[in-house]
Amino acid sequence: MTKFTQELVNGLTQGGLYALVALGYSMVYGVLKLLNFAHGDLYMVGAFVGYFVLQWFGGPTALAVPVPIVLLAMFLLAGGGVGALGVAIERFAYRPLRDAPRIAPLITALGVSFLLENTMLLLFGASYRDYNTSAFISFSTGIHIGALNIDIVRIMVIVLSVALMIGLRLLVSRTQLGRQMRAVASDREAAEMLGINVDCTISATFFLGSALAGIAGVMAGLVFNQIYTLMGFIIGLKAFTAAVVGGIGSIPGAMLGGFLIGIAEAFITGYVSSTYTNLIVFGILIAFMILRPSGLLGRVQLQKV
Repeated sequence: MTKFTQELVNGLTQGGLYALVALGYSMVYGVLKLLNFAHGDLYMVGAFVGYFVLQWFGGPTALAVPVPIVLLAMFLLAGGGVGALGVAIERFAYRPLRDAPRIAPLITALGVSFLLENTMLLLFGASYRDYNTSAFISFSTGIHIGALNIDIVRIMVIVLSVALMIGLRLLVSRTQLGRQMRAVASDREAAEMLGINVDCTISATFFLGSALAGIAGVMAGLVFNQIYTLMGFIIGLKAFTAAVVGGIGSIPGAMLGGFLIGIAEAFITGYVSSTYTNLIVFGILIAFMILRPSGLLGRVQLQKV
């Protein structure tokens, strides 16, 4: 039972990261019907922003200010910086292609992904960089019952992930911006006729989705301790899998899919072998694409041709 609980916590931690990145896929697909395959690389950029903010405050072993302030700065600057980067990508890479055939923005998204990866590789190299989390956050703090160990960092990641998802859900369902986003997702031309600024709404969507990916990158650095410039590729694919499983375009679906994929990974690793983790996860992706492409919470949309 202890092993089961430990793997469940590991799965919820990893699933929270997948869910935050999957939310970006779903939000962008909802308003633009675009699969932004550069989204995983925004997660990687966020991890590096968090790392350099940590270094700016003196490094993990010699912080000049209290830890909560450092963590807040890491999350805010990573979220804000990566959110702004997402807006710039939308403005210069995707906006000119809104009326182009769907294959054009898809190819552009792949190009943006390679551009981000190789730019970061050129600037910072391929070597791993350590957050060295244990030097400024005590892993002895948390829940320790017998062989069950849930450190404070994992608790923080799970709680913050859920809080961000709930906050986003409330924003979309109960605010003016959220109503505008839903209107644009439903019918862009009709929304424009009603006086909604479509460009600003789409930019806001990119900002929110990208900011969540950036924050998830910082969380990953804190949990797994190491970051590198190619870390966004695999997380991007798994977050896309989570979005498909939950129902791409559905915010609750992205949350559900992220946690399901994270928990599945943890139990496969813990009870079978990590060798089969990617095989099974991407097998799930293929199965859903064939058998239930609308996902668990998505709706089948009929298009007139």
